[in-house]
Amino acid sequence: MKNIGIIGGVVLGTALLFGTMNACKDKPKAEDPQEVAEEKNEAISEEAAAIVNDSQYLVDAAATDLTEIKIGELAQQKGVSAEVKKFGKMLAEEHKLSIAEVQDLAASKNINLPSVISEEGMNAFNELNEKSGAYFDKKFAEMMVNGHKKAINQARKATEDAKDDEVRNWATGKIVTLSGHLAEAEELKEKVDDSNN
Repeated sequence: MKNIGIIGGVVLGTALLFGTMNACKDKPKAEDPQEVAEEKNEAISEEAAAIVNDSQYLVDAAATDLTEIKIGELAQQKGVSAEVKKFGKMLAEEHKLSIAEVQDLAASKNINLPSVISEEGMNAFNELNEKSGAYFDKKFAEMMVNGHKKAINQARKATEDAKDDEVRNWATGKIVTLSGHLAEAEELKEKVDDSNN
């Protein structure tokens, strides 16, 4: 009987050990908020399937806004030139307005959006945050030119492909705003490049 109790204790202890190990091993990796929003939108009912592409554009626009806000705030802290700090302030303010707009539009269409910065956005932020001094200003200006070109292309695609009139009209308005940002970013890049030569 004594041996049975010892064996039972060993079996129970082993089971607990393996159970704990499996629980640790199966701990899920934190999901990317942009991907979570995309998956929720893909699961919408069939009658709403026509807005899947529209939802993708709004998810991308929100992800861009969240990234630009964080990077704009970083530029205000770490920027060397007054122009970089000023552009960073404008960027954060404008994209806070934009995220509020896209959230309202998405809510009216029952579309899910990311509420925090995506992995891609965080990687861009971290890459910029590693720079300092004149290197920071140069990298920031370069990111702003490339990022705004990409955002304009996404908006143009939405103006052609969006099924929903409100989404299409919103994207059209974004092209105007983003084009203004791009022109300022290109001017900033020229100034920063000239000051480093």
